[in-house]
Amino acid sequence: MNLSYLSLGSNMGNRFEMLRQAVSQLATHAAIRITRISSLYETDPVGYTDQEPFLNMVVELETELEALPLLDVCQEIEQNLQRKRLVRWGPRTIDLDILLYNQDNFETERLTVPHPRMHERAFVLIPLLEVNPGFEVVDTFEAEGVRLWKSYNSIEEFLQDTHC
Repeated sequence: MNLSYLSLGSNMGNRFEMLRQAVSQLATHAAIRITRISSLYETDPVGYTDQEPFLNMVVELETELEALPLLDVCQEIEQNLQRKRLVRWGPRTIDLDILLYNQDNFETERLTVPHPRMHERAFVLIPLLEVNPGFEVVDTFEAEGVRLWKSYNSIEEFLQDTHC
């Protein structure tokens, strides 16, 4: 079994519903078991800043999939939820990024693990540290622009929440 951490974000349409649907699709995949989810955080956009705020979260999962097939699942979920790649760091219905995969370090044309920019991004590090308090942060980071939006006691509570 492989341990992985994914970052999820949305800033188009019903952001909460996009995250909920993405987590639901991950949770119903036969080779994936979500073990923990972070709270949801509303975050200011980074890079291309002329866009709406994001909702971000991190999920911890166990999977039988190798890293590249897990990436394929993530990209399939993005397609299912109408992700369009028009502007780098631009608005999106949903974004799923593999942050960590076991203790692996590798770079392919399609995937770099650990995620190359995660140490620069408070919107990734804050929820990652919530689900994995033992994760070692390389540098100090500013939590500016990241606000707690909503917390859940369980994955089930999150998936059943239809009131946001």
